[in-house]
Amino acid sequence: MVLSLIVSVINLAAIASLNGILLLSTIAVSPNLHNRFGDTDNLPIQLAQNRPRNNISVAEIARQVTVRILANDEGGSGVIIGRQGQTYTVLTCDHVVSKKGDRYRILTADGSTYPARLQRSAQFGDNDLAVVQFTSDRTYQVVSMGDSDSLSVGDPVYASGFPNWYMINRDAIENTRDWGLRAFRVTKGDVGMIAERSLPRGYQLGYSNEIQDGMSGGPVLNSNGELVGINGRLKFPPQGIQAYRFADGSAPSQGLFQRMEELSWAIPIATFQRIVR
Repeated sequence: MVLSLIVSVINLAAIASLNGILLLSTIAVSPNLHNRFGDTDNLPIQLAQNRPRNNISVAEIARQVTVRILANDEGGSGVIIGRQGQTYTVLTCDHVVSKKGDRYRILTADGSTYPARLQRSAQFGDNDLAVVQFTSDRTYQVVSMGDSDSLSVGDPVYASGFPNWYMINRDAIENTRDWGLRAFRVTKGDVGMIAERSLPRGYQLGYSNEIQDGMSGGPVLNSNGELVGINGRLKFPPQGIQAYRFADGSAPSQGLFQRMEELSWAIPIATFQRIVR
């Protein structure tokens, strides 16, 4: 199972509770990390004038690797990061799946749904990350891992997922739970900030893309279509500056806060890579 492979490389002692303090340092990225998850069907992606090889757009790659995670009356998103045999591994946010039991349903890019199970033995410390798995005899695209440490402010990024709500007009919204693939959304933006200190739960990558409730857990892709982050925090939270206290308890300056609240926030994929490595 993929999980046993994950667990074998996770050193839980190294990621024990940090009492709310998490300062992320520069992390080397293993270019072959996806192979540790049994990725035998990985799509080769290269850039030619900002277009992935074979003219497959980043938006199409996002559509192929993004899944919807459904539990009870709630929904979130995830990204397929590995395959071993008929077992697929999906990376998502802990807040998407926590406190909702162990069993979920996964909606894949071809419109199929599968039962899925939360892998509680794959732990990520205080980081807002989690792993679920599903089984299928069909072939689904596994995302290529990117290098989030190489990102710079202004770099283009793509964020995808399944919003839980669709605004019909100013006075009416519709739940997208039964929309199937029609609910999928991908947005393009730019890296707006890479925080020197992490926000709580590992959030450190700020980007201009619009994301909505339900897109948490979905991928942030670079211009190569490679995974560089996991969606999780929306713009302009109602808590104001309190939502942007750093993991060490300090608060940003007013000017920094005003820049931060204009951005969506993701967990850099290097954080995940550091843990499983």
